[in-house]
Amino acid sequence: MIRPLELFIGLRYTRAKRRNHFISFISFTSMAGIALGVCALITVLSVMNGFERELRDRILAVASHVTISNPGGVLNDWPVLAQRLQNHDEIKAQAPYIMGQGMLTRGGAVTGSLLRGISPEHEQTVSEILTKIDEGRLEDLKAGEFGIVLGYYLADQLGVGIGDKVTVVAPKGKITPAGLLPRLKRFTVVATFRLNMHEFDSGLALLHIDDASRLLQLDGGVNGLRLKLDDVYRAPVVRKQLYEQFGLEYVVRDWTLEHANFFNALVIEKRVMFIILFLIVLVAAFNIVSTLVMAVTDKQPDIAILRTLGIRRFSIMKIFVIQGSILGMLGTIIGGILGILLALNVETIIPYVEKQLGLEFFPASIYVISDFPAEMRWPDVTRTIIGAFVVSVLSTIYPAWRASRVQPADALRYE
Repeated sequence: MIRPLELFIGLRYTRAKRRNHFISFISFTSMAGIALGVCALITVLSVMNGFERELRDRILAVASHVTISNPGGVLNDWPVLAQRLQNHDEIKAQAPYIMGQGMLTRGGAVTGSLLRGISPEHEQTVSEILTKIDEGRLEDLKAGEFGIVLGYYLADQLGVGIGDKVTVVAPKGKITPAGLLPRLKRFTVVATFRLNMHEFDSGLALLHIDDASRLLQLDGGVNGLRLKLDDVYRAPVVRKQLYEQFGLEYVVRDWTLEHANFFNALVIEKRVMFIILFLIVLVAAFNIVSTLVMAVTDKQPDIAILRTLGIRRFSIMKIFVIQGSILGMLGTIIGGILGILLALNVETIIPYVEKQLGLEFFPASIYVISDFPAEMRWPDVTRTIIGAFVVSVLSTIYPAWRASRVQPADALRYE
């Protein structure tokens, strides 16, 4: 089999038993360092993807995919708008909503809360919150009976259970001869829900939409419509389509805008983590530089002989580039395989390690997500592997250039 001379010699140098065992040790550590860096990057990015997915799913269990509201704040003709939206292919379901803020009081306990007026029969088609009932019955949330559904932690803060009364203080007061008085209404706790998201479990209360309309003085109107899509990731596209259809007649928003800061923070955190972990690969690449510099010093007589036989300087460079690239390629391949296997099985491995050590890395009593969800994405794997290999190749350029500058007469003078 005929191979290029540079490739033949580079492979031979890589496989050869070195006279200097220290160089062999540095070669092994550089390859192991690249493998460790690639493995850690793929695994950590997969775990971060899993956490992002879990948080996104829990947020979308409550948040709207797309919302349409009136610029004036009150939408009185929502059935007409709902009829106009039925012809849109990507809208799966829709539900009216009322959103407001208020204070909930019970005895000496007072806490602020987000009040959401819902139509139970419509809400269950656009949200999963009604499937997360912890205690009580959703059927008891009826119009005119002023029932309320609280997050379990909010109920605990107020010290109330099913059947207890809480007083809701509306933000809009009423004007009387004695001055401006707050609007108060007693509600009966009919159920509690548990989403395992502190933001919602401690700060969200659900009312029947008719009761919320009376409490917030909307005269039978609503704030807008919540839309559920077939594909949640198409929300920005659907928003643009609805904006083109309605123009400034309605305000259209989607979940990527409502929670933009949160998801942008996750993206930034993921990028920072990628940079930090990629430093492992860079350190390993410096080891490749050290390996090749020592190899060039060790192989100076061989380089001089090759130059005497007529091998060009560029060919000498290619020999050592190939030698270093093989180390980087082996480390990248080994790290990639280990990282993929670990990312695919981290949800099984971590519980086993926790069981053996007798501890929990993320106690359920403290953290929202107590397990290690993982979602391996091939673009992350590809980006990591290509980046590691490119850095490995670039690290060979300086030592290879030094090898090409070796003068045969100087190298062979004392041989």
